[in-house]
Amino acid sequence: MSMQANFTLRGRNPDVLTCIANLSNDEVFTPPEFANRMLDTLAEAWAADNKGADIWADKTVRFLDPCTKSGVFLREITSRLTKGLERQIPNLEKRVNHILTKQVFGIATTHLTSLLARRSLYCSKHALGEHSITKSFADDDGNVWFKRIEHTWGETKCEFCEAPKAILDRGDNTENYAYAFIHSGDIKARCVELFGDAMQFDVVIGNPPYQMKGGAGGSSDSSIYHLFVQQAMKLEPRYLSMVIPSRWLAGGRGLDDFRKAMLGCKQLRRLVDFPVSREVFPNVEVKGGICYFLWSAEHAGECDVTVIRGKEETTSTRQLDEFEVFVRDPRAIGILRKVLAAGDKPVTNILTADTPFGLATNFDGFDDKKKSGSVALHYVRGGRRDVGFVQRSTITKNANLIDKWKVLVPKAGSDGGQKIPDSVLGKPWISRPPSVATQTFLAFCVETEDEARSVQSYYCTKFFRHLVSLRKLTQDALRPMYGWVPMQSWNRSWTDAALYKKYKLTKEEIDYVETVIRPMDLTTEADDE
Repeated sequence: MSMQANFTLRGRNPDVLTCIANLSNDEVFTPPEFANRMLDTLAEAWAADNKGADIWADKTVRFLDPCTKSGVFLREITSRLTKGLERQIPNLEKRVNHILTKQVFGIATTHLTSLLARRSLYCSKHALGEHSITKSFADDDGNVWFKRIEHTWGETKCEFCEAPKAILDRGDNTENYAYAFIHSGDIKARCVELFGDAMQFDVVIGNPPYQMKGGAGGSSDSSIYHLFVQQAMKLEPRYLSMVIPSRWLAGGRGLDDFRKAMLGCKQLRRLVDFPVSREVFPNVEVKGGICYFLWSAEHAGECDVTVIRGKEETTSTRQLDEFEVFVRDPRAIGILRKVLAAGDKPVTNILTADTPFGLATNFDGFDDKKKSGSVALHYVRGGRRDVGFVQRSTITKNANLIDKWKVLVPKAGSDGGQKIPDSVLGKPWISRPPSVATQTFLAFCVETEDEARSVQSYYCTKFFRHLVSLRKLTQDALRPMYGWVPMQSWNRSWTDAALYKKYKLTKEEIDYVETVIRPMDLTTEADDE
């Protein structure tokens, strides 16, 4: 088979990289169309910074994918360079050989993905294989590196990625997910080890693994994609582009420092956000959506932000660190500014944190009937709200709130704006004292029934739920998500009309809120009598 035939096979339809199944919801293969969208964004920035120059016509630019899975980024970069360098290196074989040995590098996440990436890039799972389109490498890895490395175990976790020792310290024959790129205190030295020479990568691009199983303790997973971003910055590239879950913009366990650094660095040049992840990865749901960014070492200013939901696309240029979390929709910024300028205390002053009374969601130590000394316990089983009874002495957390009136609200709401209009939050439940609730709920605590009714009316407004939605990108509606909702006086029934007037919303702002938030109907919910 000729070099031309070998290389041309990549243009066949269907593209095999559009057909392969994902490894998991945490290691997601990037569709070729999406990879090319990111490369287009890179090329536009390069041209703007280099007097219109074409990055694909520059034979000196080096590219690194530090989290190679399918090899799609490396393959598409190679395809573009092959066309762009045709005049400088007319001979196809020499041109492809130069690109693959001098310009395109990858670090695979697993042994399996290393074989897949080489197959995508070299047309052979071995760089020196019979069908490889280049024969100039010293070994079969080529410039797509993978060798198993071990975690650096502390007492219970890996010092680099916080992988739990109890789960992943399990022998030499099982994948341990010790990703080479983030398991190094000196990434530049690590790259010398991998590729045999000190080199400066102009572009780092990829789609890193998203989570580490059990890394947050127990059954909870911990985010690790930010570790790839931080490590890539230490390589000091000119450009860095990665596709990562959008939840870092406003939430995510352990991501506060990362979010603060990213939003405040001034080097984010472009941010493209897809609130509905299936519009990017059709067969995978990533709670909170997916985004990609372009970071530029030479940029120092505002960021071009594009939010894409179906056929609707909004673009704005803004300062990312105006608020402590990122506000997705630019139409909401003016509303938020007005609310914060009023200087009201946040409603979180009367809202409990997670697990308000120390009872887990699956707590079952309650009675069906009231006994002497017991208090009402609100819980959910099989999607149905119900009431049991637990001894007052059982409650050791927030016992001072047992005798308060409460508006119980679900800890989990809708899936972070996956559909518009969005309900945002689940329906509230007024609970008379004495009462407690499991972890399923948070509780607004007040003194009287009238105050509880007032809080409930406020919670049901579109105004209230819109302010929560600005911080809530996933299903969980924890206490911090209510941080921008202002406190009110609890001596009246609140309506959207009254709140729009109080905070001086314009007709356009009112129309926007009315469009994106769904009405809340309480007629199917009974109070606890």
